Amino acid sequence: MNNQAPALPLSAKLGLLGILLFIVALASVGVTLWVGWQLEGGAGAINEAGRLRMETWRLAQTLSSPQQERARAPELFKQFQVSLDLLQNGDSARPLFVPREMRSQETLRNVRQGWEVLRAQWSAPNPPAPDALAAQASNFVATIDTFVLAIEHQVENWTALLNTLQFVITGAVVASGIALILAAWSFVLNPLARLQESVERIRKGDLAARVEVHSNDEFGILASDFNLMAETLQDFYRDLEARVDEKTLSLQIERERLTQLYQAVSLAVSAGSLGELADGYARQLRHVARADACALRWVDESCGNYLLLASDGLSAELAERQHSVPVSQCLCGAPQNQVQACTRVVSITAAGATSMSGLLRTCQQAGFQSMVCVPIQQHDRLVGCIDLFYREPCEPGAEDCALLEALSKHLSSAAESLRVGALEREAAVAEERGLLARELHDSIAQNLTFQKIQISLLRDAMQRGDAPAIERTLGELDTGIRESLADVRELLVHFRTRANAQDTLLALRTALTKFEHQTGLQTHLSVQGQGLPLPADMQVQVLHVVQEALSNVRKHAGARAVSVEVERGLQQWRLEICDDGCGFDTAHLMSDETHVGLRIMRERAERIGATIDVTAVPGSGTCVALILPQPVTARNDAEAKATLDAATA
Repeated sequence: MNNQAPALPLSAKLGLLGILLFIVALASVGVTLWVGWQLEGGAGAINEAGRLRMETWRLAQTLSSPQQERARAPELFKQFQVSLDLLQNGDSARPLFVPREMRSQETLRNVRQGWEVLRAQWSAPNPPAPDALAAQASNFVATIDTFVLAIEHQVENWTALLNTLQFVITGAVVASGIALILAAWSFVLNPLARLQESVERIRKGDLAARVEVHSNDEFGILASDFNLMAETLQDFYRDLEARVDEKTLSLQIERERLTQLYQAVSLAVSAGSLGELADGYARQLRHVARADACALRWVDESCGNYLLLASDGLSAELAERQHSVPVSQCLCGAPQNQVQACTRVVSITAAGATSMSGLLRTCQQAGFQSMVCVPIQQHDRLVGCIDLFYREPCEPGAEDCALLEALSKHLSSAAESLRVGALEREAAVAEERGLLARELHDSIAQNLTFQKIQISLLRDAMQRGDAPAIERTLGELDTGIRESLADVRELLVHFRTRANAQDTLLALRTALTKFEHQTGLQTHLSVQGQGLPLPADMQVQVLHVVQEALSNVRKHAGARAVSVEVERGLQQWRLEICDDGCGFDTAHLMSDETHVGLRIMRERAERIGATIDVTAVPGSGTCVALILPQPVTARNDAEAKATLDAATA
């Protein structure tokens, strides 16, 4: 609190100082002018006294002259009286007056008295003789000289006073200048310098800089405001540092959480089975929650129990007892509303005191006092829970609960991904088995059925003893067995065909070369256009369709040559497998359900979004066209060009 008495503002101080200096200057000028006026008045009086001396001698000379010249005497008496009155009363038109000093006034009275006596004698009808006139005039002039000396003495005093005043005024001017400099330094420059110094310290980072307050004027108020500003700034900086530290800590916590989430995602990606996933998550959740133990339970919907999928930190005995927990016998497995399921904290000590559950007593005997239960949900369906055990009372914050729930969602998603992956693998195996079954049905099974019929015919022929029929049946059996062996060999080659780093054209050329070696039929590959290469999944299906078409040519066409024409474009690919065989009626083909090979080709085409178009003329051969959509992916241009060049070389 400021206990200083109220002081004049800086403007009032500077104003008073200016007024004081102005008064001093005005007084000095006034005194100087007054003294100068006195000097001019005294000088005028001396001049006028000199005129009296001259008029006195003139009057004496006039009275000593002949009678006719004495007529001028009255006029001279009048002029003398005017000059004497002027000395007595002064002249308002110019500075002329006798000093008020006593000696000057006394000598002036002597002059007047002497003039009265002299005028009475000189104005008589018979004036004194010339010698007496001269003597009287000389005595009167001496009186006037005494009067002049008195005035001159006073003028000398005034002159000395004027000189003294000049020195005093000079000193006052110097003192005023010094006073102004001191006042400027004391009132303005010094406070401003101290304020500037503190501002510089603040600029350099010294927020503890303060300005000493020595007055209550404007600079004092400014210094107080500056100190308040510096204090506020220092408090704000401290608060800013605290907030920066808090934000840094928050970012570190968020970084740790992101790291933990990343590790959870990595674990979910790398886990090959649900057990491996559960074990990894149990260890990670225990580390993240800083728990003493962790149990990961999954719902067995068939019997309504929670199964212990994995644990970390639980003793073997406790894990064995909690391997399967009925939902109604323990708080860790208590059923929750599927929509409102959320993270909850369970006090094992308090619950064990009121519950007769052996599981709770076992947890309490193991030293656990509290438990955090995090639900695991899939599509708003409760599928499990995460139990975190603590040997001390625990109350997780909202952010900790959010992190645990996020990890729970990742666990649920990873488990669902594993389940979907297993279903996909199972579906792939089933599809491959179905494909194998269709291939066996279309080739070997039909041949075996035909051979079974031939064996029945052979048995009948042998019973009749029909040798030609026996020979003919044996020939057909031999042909059937050869066809079955060829079908088996073709299936082995067919199912071993896989997409590789080769281009589709190279794979087609390889397939045609194998077909030519197996059947002896002439083959030809024609390529047009510069389209993008096919992705690997399309290559597999395209090769299967081509191989199925070649197989039909071998079995049914009776052809001598086969050609494959490929048209590559930016929008689509088109492959045509044509032969010069017997052909067939396409109208009969649409109503015939026994052509399983063609149906299989269409199913393969549908998988990659392609279409199959079959054109045939009886006696003129068959053409199967496969129209592919725009490829989904492509290699880079350099690799595609190199592959195309290699394919067409």
